[in-house]
Amino acid sequence: MIELFTAATPNGWKISIALEEMELPYTVRHLQLSQQEQKQDWYLKLNPNGRIPTIIDHDNDDFAVFESGAILIYLAEKTGKFMPKDVKGRSLVLQWLMFQMAHIGPMMGQANVFYRYAPEKIPYAIERYQREVMRLFAVLEKRLGDVEYLAGAYSIADMATWAWVRGYAWSGVTIDGMPNIARWLDVIAARPAVKRGCAVPVPPDAPRNEKEAVESARKFLV
Repeated sequence: MIELFTAATPNGWKISIALEEMELPYTVRHLQLSQQEQKQDWYLKLNPNGRIPTIIDHDNDDFAVFESGAILIYLAEKTGKFMPKDVKGRSLVLQWLMFQMAHIGPMMGQANVFYRYAPEKIPYAIERYQREVMRLFAVLEKRLGDVEYLAGAYSIADMATWAWVRGYAWSGVTIDGMPNIARWLDVIAARPAVKRGCAVPVPPDAPRNEKEAVESARKFLV
């Protein structure tokens, strides 16, 4: 049994989507980020970085794994699903997964901070990160014009990247004129396992509107 420590964020959804796609049994511990639960000593023993997500594999000597990309690789290797075993195929998946981890996530995250959450609007920072997000989207658009999914077949790279790219509007950017990304977003969104994964965790105190969402996020953006 996998125990998932998570919250309703793109990095959290990566893992719940993967667990649903891989049909692994799991339980959920919803961390309250606004209450800094992820900084408590008990959790830092599992994840020294004090972020979500983290998993514990209770079928493997209670082995803990943190960092969403590392978790995806661990789960893919554990199940033999969504990552090829041949060297070239595996490398393609890892290349696009690293593209998400090193570029898509960090740049969209910064765009979110300066466009949505920062108490002081800094035009230079907003424009800088939104411009970089659009540059990265152009890379995805070109790639998805050549292949159906990022590594050819549907993989953990798509799960990771989709969880972030689908929130483009929250970053203040558009996918107008990017039909390949639009097609890819819609195809993945229609997968039943993806729908189930995006419903994890079910927050008992979900923000009712954009203002509440921004105010809640500001509490843990430290």
